Amino acid sequence: MSDASINASTLREDEAGFGDYFALLKPRVMSLVVFTALVGLVAAPVPVNPMVGFCAILFIAIGGGASGALNMWWDADIDRVMRRTRGRPIPAGKIEPGEAMVLGLALSGLAVVMLGLATNPFAGLFLAFTIFFYVVIYTMWLKRATPQNIVIGGAAGAFPPVIGWIAATGDMAIEPWLMFALTFMWTPPHFWALALFMRSDYDDAGVPMLTVTHGRRVTRTHILVYTGLLAVLAVGAGFSDIGGPIYLVVSVVLNALFLRGAWRISRRDEDASESDNFAVERSFFRLSLLYLFLHFGAILIEAVLKPFGLGGW
Repeated sequence: MSDASINASTLREDEAGFGDYFALLKPRVMSLVVFTALVGLVAAPVPVNPMVGFCAILFIAIGGGASGALNMWWDADIDRVMRRTRGRPIPAGKIEPGEAMVLGLALSGLAVVMLGLATNPFAGLFLAFTIFFYVVIYTMWLKRATPQNIVIGGAAGAFPPVIGWIAATGDMAIEPWLMFALTFMWTPPHFWALALFMRSDYDDAGVPMLTVTHGRRVTRTHILVYTGLLAVLAVGAGFSDIGGPIYLVVSVVLNALFLRGAWRISRRDEDASESDNFAVERSFFRLSLLYLFLHFGAILIEAVLKPFGLGGW
């Protein structure tokens, strides 16, 4: 094979494809954004034109993806160090950081303007604030400055149901903030569980996660405390306008399992093998993914059934 053929083959392998640009938008995170925003939209007490609803969710999704691209642009240096993230498009050499920045900014502008036009200006402004909070407040500042990074920064991931509600109503209410609080309180134990079995990544990257700055024992205690507070909030929301008997049953079962998992983590045997302890932490982390999805799924079911007199109280 000639040198020219080898160089052409290498270039083709290094070129970014559609999948690389899609990965830049953090599709797994985007799926959570889309789902919780949809629940906020459907749970709102006003009818929404299906086309308007579709456009709202589409532009909220684009805004979430734009935040992911800007996050990867700024965090490219630490992404190269962490095992969990070194395969992302920028550290893998598929996409240049400047490309990610331009794409993120362009999509941010598109999402904000189009959401405001498709629904109402308040929704567009709130989406703009959410993108700013995630990129500037969390990514550029809190993430590398304080072990409370994920506690405060978690607000960014909790805003989508509020945006969905505002897109439908053009106004605020207590119910979307209950959904916000559910996600906000869920975020720390979810990410701290991940940090427990991925601690070396944060050590190597110099990110001051609680596991790095205060140690594993303190982190496990924090997980238990936050899980207890989350359980009170989640079950209590079952008696609000977004709750109902279906939600309440789901919440009681899930929180019993979640509290059991947090208790097991807090009581883990320091003399046990790392593999045994990591298994407990991974199990809790996986349960945390199911936890949020099923809670919002139950809110969605209650909202869908309510017009037929079957959902809610």
